[in-house]
Amino acid sequence: MARKETAADAANAGRLKQIALTYKMTRKADKKIGLVLAAVGIGTLGVFLAIGFLIGHPVYLGIFGLLIALLATAIVFGRRAERAAFGQMEGQPGAAAAVLDNIGRGWTTTPAVAMNRSQDVVHRAVGKAGIVLVAEGNPNRVKSLLAAEKKKMNRIVADVPVHDVIVGDGEGQVGLKKLRTTLLKYPRVLTGPQVTATNDRLRALGDLMSNMPVPKGPMPKGMRMPKGR
Repeated sequence: MARKETAADAANAGRLKQIALTYKMTRKADKKIGLVLAAVGIGTLGVFLAIGFLIGHPVYLGIFGLLIALLATAIVFGRRAERAAFGQMEGQPGAAAAVLDNIGRGWTTTPAVAMNRSQDVVHRAVGKAGIVLVAEGNPNRVKSLLAAEKKKMNRIVADVPVHDVIVGDGEGQVGLKKLRTTLLKYPRVLTGPQVTATNDRLRALGDLMSNMPVPKGPMPKGMRMPKGR
């Protein structure tokens, strides 16, 4: 019994520590976070107390208002913390991969499946919507990189739909904040077993490419890749 209580206390302490750390990180990007949360909490509680006095039940409405105030404060805090996190990630290399890693269950993310010398990169996410290629980098350079990867996917898994997204604020691009929502809006056309089979095929391809012997340095002129027997 004592062990369970100790574990529960440790878990609660861990949650409180995480909330405090999230608040500190959010406050760096959102200086008004404290005032906003206080206004939401006090304002919500004040409204319910006022209603309680009007109808003659200030205690009941006060308790209920306190619970609603805590819930409203938590929701506002979560949204502003998420906005601050996206603001800090915006423009950072690998930001799209970080968003894809937290897209939710049912999705498998493979970062940096393609990259060029300018560090433009394409990430891959596989789910019931099919394959989604997410590119980040210079819009002009990344289009050719994305097209090449999409062509390869269509050749390997021709029966699976392939979507492509370029992360950015320009026309035809998807902002980092809307990336997760965009992927979740795609229609689900694959079953669970089909998703597993697609991941297995892509994983086998990755293993094959990683185990393929590649000569060090530039390839000699006239040299041809060996043919499989």
